[in-house]
Amino acid sequence: MDKLKQLESFVSIATRGSLTAAALAEGVAPAIMGRRLDALESRLGVKLLLRTTRRMALTHEGSAFLEDCQRLLADFANAEASVSAGGVKASGHLRITAPAGFGRRHVAPLVTRFRQQHADVTISLNLSDRVVDLAGEGFDCAVRVGDMPDSSLVSVRLADNRRLCVATPEYLRRCGTPTHPSELARFDCLTLSSDASQTRGWAFQVKGEVLHLKPGGPLDCSDGQVLHDWCLAGYGIAWRSTWEVEAEIAAGHLVALLDDFAAPANGIYAVFPQRKHLPLRVRLWIDFLKHHYARPGFWRSGGGS
Repeated sequence: MDKLKQLESFVSIATRGSLTAAALAEGVAPAIMGRRLDALESRLGVKLLLRTTRRMALTHEGSAFLEDCQRLLADFANAEASVSAGGVKASGHLRITAPAGFGRRHVAPLVTRFRQQHADVTISLNLSDRVVDLAGEGFDCAVRVGDMPDSSLVSVRLADNRRLCVATPEYLRRCGTPTHPSELARFDCLTLSSDASQTRGWAFQVKGEVLHLKPGGPLDCSDGQVLHDWCLAGYGIAWRSTWEVEAEIAAGHLVALLDDFAAPANGIYAVFPQRKHLPLRVRLWIDFLKHHYARPGFWRSGGGS
């Protein structure tokens, strides 16, 4: 039995939640999908899905394997496209969504440059900090920062991102420099309001474990861009993403603090619904993002150049 077909069937069953739904999507009998799954589990020697009369649930091994399979199948589709597309031109309408702050800085400038290369593609860019339902709202691709909990979507890692404490040189001259996360309580920390999404606080790695702190200060805001502006104005220490502050650090406007305690990096991802054939315009857009985000100096230059 074709190993690739087994992987495709496993992904389809896992993301659709049942043998019947996966079989219907492929146009085969549920028993065929079941045999493919049985053969895959037998070959691997592990149980990937727990099956009951009502539902199917991923095992721990199955959840990890699903992510690897989605990435592998996406890479395989891209590899095929790179040799089979040949002179085929991308066309049609591309609907993209991204977080507002990140999208303004690091997606919008690339949209216009992408269209300069692909004049037959029209593009709609939606900037929103809510988690958009891609399939339900008709989007082709999302750019997302952080963990990817939704296994029904395929994600391609575009770049690393981490958060770090920053302040202006002037603020540090005036108030001193913290040398340990526990010292932040003595400083003016610029934090997101309690109604914002950063509920767990600021993350640091101390003695091999991730520690979450909720420092306080005289100013807080529900908008991250405002915190960034306050930090640049010298009002205190902020905990911001590298995509947002790396250019200011390189220019000397901000100083990175507590680097020895930085939490592990998360990722910047292109995310798209599971599809058998991804449109060429979507594949080219994802490759375009990967190329630019991997360029030396992209983030330090502010990303738009």
